[in-house]
Amino acid sequence: MPTRKVIAIIDDDLDVLAAIERLLSSLGYRTEAYASATEFIDAVMKTEAACVVSDVHLGDITGVEMARHLSSLGVTLPTIFVTASQDPTLRKQAIDLGCVAYLEKPFAKDELAQALIRAIGILKPSGNT
Repeated sequence: MPTRKVIAIIDDDLDVLAAIERLLSSLGYRTEAYASATEFIDAVMKTEAACVVSDVHLGDITGVEMARHLSSLGVTLPTIFVTASQDPTLRKQAIDLGCVAYLEKPFAKDELAQALIRAIGILKPSGNT
């Protein structure tokens, strides 16, 4: 049986991190959870992630800064940004970086599901019954 796709989740709000983990698990994905951008950057060379779901406002650096740093390392993972902010400058920066989606919290389960389909190109995670 093929393995289910892994999604890396990065959010410094542990309640939100846990909620997105539960949501992705309910959609049939495996998850890797990170409480900061630095934590993810330190683990990126070992990650199994096919996609990243990251908050824009993280405690150490922003999700946009993290994506820029990863790009400078040659790491290109499809990224979905989530945020409670309605800052048009951050939205533009994220879109200019090529993010798959920029979702405003609270977002619907279907919005995230459709963004994941765009990010990893499958209608349903493999191995999901």
